[in-house]
Amino acid sequence: MTRKISIEVYGAEVICASCVNAPSSLDTYEWLQAAIPRKYKDQPFSITYIDIEKETHDERQKDYIQRIREDEFFYPLVLVEDEVAAEGFVQLKPIYKELEKHGFTA
Repeated sequence: MTRKISIEVYGAEVICASCVNAPSSLDTYEWLQAAIPRKYKDQPFSITYIDIEKETHDERQKDYIQRIREDEFFYPLVLVEDEVAAEGFVQLKPIYKELEKHGFTA
């Protein structure tokens, strides 16, 4: 069995201006939360939603939030084990590819 993989989704209630017609960040988070276990049954992962409009005490999260605010990344920003897997208009294929790098198998 693979080790538990950490997934983080950074976003805000307001849809990114560059991502017109894309799902909201929270919708993306919920979509990933449902889609990943369907493809990778019984493979452990945790998924966390980080609202970029709310205060956090985690320095690493603060860094990503600042980088999003400075337009280095679009949101929603999806990290898999602290590696950027997708941003903006998120699609499953790059996220699955990143999970498979960490031992996930369909």
